[in-house]
Amino acid sequence: MSAVLASTSPAAISAELQQALDEARRVARLDGVPFAGSLPPKTAWALVQAGAARLVDVRSVEEYRFVGHVPGTLNVPWATGTSLTRNPRFVRELEAKLADKEQPVLLLCRSGKRSALAAEAATRAGLPQVFNVLEGFEGEIDAYGQRGHGDGWRFHGLPWQQD
Repeated sequence: MSAVLASTSPAAISAELQQALDEARRVARLDGVPFAGSLPPKTAWALVQAGAARLVDVRSVEEYRFVGHVPGTLNVPWATGTSLTRNPRFVRELEAKLADKEQPVLLLCRSGKRSALAAEAATRAGLPQVFNVLEGFEGEIDAYGQRGHGDGWRFHGLPWQQD
């Protein structure tokens, strides 16, 4: 078994999912990415469903509650308020909410940008398996100034809910 999932039971993850994690790590190393790697939304969801990773939404509490979120995710804001002021306690709050620090952690934000910054900070702080979820929850802004029409968690039809 690969070191990527050293603490996960081999039965809990398929060879395909293990390969996706390994490939994300390989690409991250080649590109000099300062965290474990990035994964597309459907792969992230498959890992969560297999119990092989923990999904953490790093958007503000307001975004999480009112825009929508993935059921069962943790919410640890990378930034807060309307000005999105950086949360200086982010890493401590993240570590406090994670039961298994060795299990892969998948960070999700609106478009995949804040979660990449959060993944870098968490990795620098010593969390060994932090991945970014590409495209984010809402995706990139399109030519009409709207999100969710070409990519993102919701665009791919993955589970989500609103409070």
